[in-house]
Amino acid sequence: MGSITVGVLALQGAFYEHLQLLKKAAASLAESQGPAASQWEFIEVRTEKQLDSCDALILPGGESTTISLVAARSNLLEPLRDFVKLHRKPTWGTCAGLILLAESANRTKKGGQELIGGLDVRVNRNHFGRQTESFQAPLDLPFLAAGEQGQPSPFTGVFIRAPVVEKILPNQDGIQVEENQREETVVAPSREAKDQAAKEAMDKHVEVLAKLPGRAERLATTGVDIDAEKEAGDIIAVKQGNVFGTSFHPELTDDPRIHAWWLRQVQEAVNKRRNAQSLPLR
Repeated sequence: MGSITVGVLALQGAFYEHLQLLKKAAASLAESQGPAASQWEFIEVRTEKQLDSCDALILPGGESTTISLVAARSNLLEPLRDFVKLHRKPTWGTCAGLILLAESANRTKKGGQELIGGLDVRVNRNHFGRQTESFQAPLDLPFLAAGEQGQPSPFTGVFIRAPVVEKILPNQDGIQVEENQREETVVAPSREAKDQAAKEAMDKHVEVLAKLPGRAERLATTGVDIDAEKEAGDIIAVKQGNVFGTSFHPELTDDPRIHAWWLRQVQEAVNKRRNAQSLPLR
């Protein structure tokens, strides 16, 4: 099947923790897939050369502004945008990584944060408050049950100064013009996928994979009068084509299920791309 290289951006944040869970997830896949299992290589990414060697990438939790600034100073910001939006390789962002992968982010001043983009969403940074207001919550994640029997057990979501997806944006060719006109909002620069494999990895639809239940669910049987639309719950996991984002930190648990699920997504995408590239020209 060939080797697949997965990089973790190692400029700041919880990159080491991701690497450890990736290894654990790969071991579980090897057990379940047997001889058909892919060979995985997991590397820290700090240079453009290292990024170029990757088939997929994780942007870890940390300080999104710091990661963005260091990436810019390391001449990595543009290559990262090309990786995600031009070449459309599988990319996962957790917490700060989700912010960086959003096409729009609020609660920040213009010029203070640069985005990579790839997800047609607006994120609200630090939605739940400061560091002292961090928390854990059991999450129902139906996507983990794909191909398995029964409902998966709850996943422990670790939320540390976590963002949420505030709005699903319309898919546009080019920059999000309306978002760019909002005050204290930063918008990612546009990129256009050029090769066929990249175009096939795109999706105009943002899929909501998980929500954190809001007061509407908690108070459903108490007779309290609430605004159901506002209290329906916060979007904490989304996927659009090659890009996946979570508000919480799976890497800060010892549960490899999301990493294993994502590696299967990577495996499928990489095999599809390689098969397409091996077809003879007509």
